[in-house]
Amino acid sequence: MRRYGKHTDEDDIRSRPNRKGNRPRTNIRPKHEDAAEGLVLTVDRGRLTCLVEDRVVMAMKARELGRKAAVVGDRVMLVGDLSGMKDTLARIVRIQERSSVLRRTADDDDPYERVVVANADQLAIVTALADPEPRPRLIDRCLVAAYDGGLDPLLVLTKSDLATPDELLELYGHLDIPYVVTSREELENGDAADRVREFLDGRITAFVGHSGVGKTTLVNALVPQERRRTTGHVNAVTGRGRHTTTSALALPLAGDGGWVIDTPGVRSFGLAHIDPSRVILAFPDLEPGTADCPRACSHDEPDCALDAWVAAGHADPARLYSLRRLLATRERTEGD
Repeated sequence: MRRYGKHTDEDDIRSRPNRKGNRPRTNIRPKHEDAAEGLVLTVDRGRLTCLVEDRVVMAMKARELGRKAAVVGDRVMLVGDLSGMKDTLARIVRIQERSSVLRRTADDDDPYERVVVANADQLAIVTALADPEPRPRLIDRCLVAAYDGGLDPLLVLTKSDLATPDELLELYGHLDIPYVVTSREELENGDAADRVREFLDGRITAFVGHSGVGKTTLVNALVPQERRRTTGHVNAVTGRGRHTTTSALALPLAGDGGWVIDTPGVRSFGLAHIDPSRVILAFPDLEPGTADCPRACSHDEPDCALDAWVAAGHADPARLYSLRRLLATRERTEGD
């Protein structure tokens, strides 16, 4: 039934009063042209610590960003109080385009991916040679995540005073990954930090590894002015350490030497989000051989053209083996 006649005007239309007394909503959002750029250093329960020029500023995400979350390493644009004084709060209104992302899922059946770090260009995979024992499957998974996210991998092997690195280095030798071998004594006297720093200068490096391998101890040696609590304890039954680093944190190296990002210890590294076709990009010597592969080839099946390519002498067979070992890592658990 028509409530009003054909010829109504504004005075005939009844409107509800705005009880809250605030302005009506609009889809037009402010452009924030005066926003300042900052770097996210850490995230804690919805509060983000950002570096704006030379000031540390606390911020929260603006509602207009919706579900889009900022993570450590993100370049963001902020408005509001940027003084960095106590009890002040800025707002993050934009997240800049990312150059790389390190992602993981809780397990291989979890469809929800988590961005661990943004804009890092190197992934330092820290593993102990003993106490706890090395877990090659976890290393493989970290390598796959690095290649998929656009990060260069670096192997950091600790506790060489307890076991030799030869077997592990032989396993990854054909991947041409740079590595550093350190001992507990070198971690304590600073020699390990000096050797690792040679690979970090001018780069943003994320450190990953399971608990008890000496990751945070190494980060503390690299950035002594920002010491984080270390585990120092490995369970004698499980061979695993206790988590003590609970959130990722970006720390500047001395001078203009780059950044290190310490991340919480991981016990699993799910790869449900990984597109296997991207892993081949980390093998430029094998990639041309995929031209004759069947459509949607997994590069680990009988009809894969890479077998003939390698048999013809175009690439080292060990490289193909390494590729397929990484591609198959989703079908195996980290403890295998």
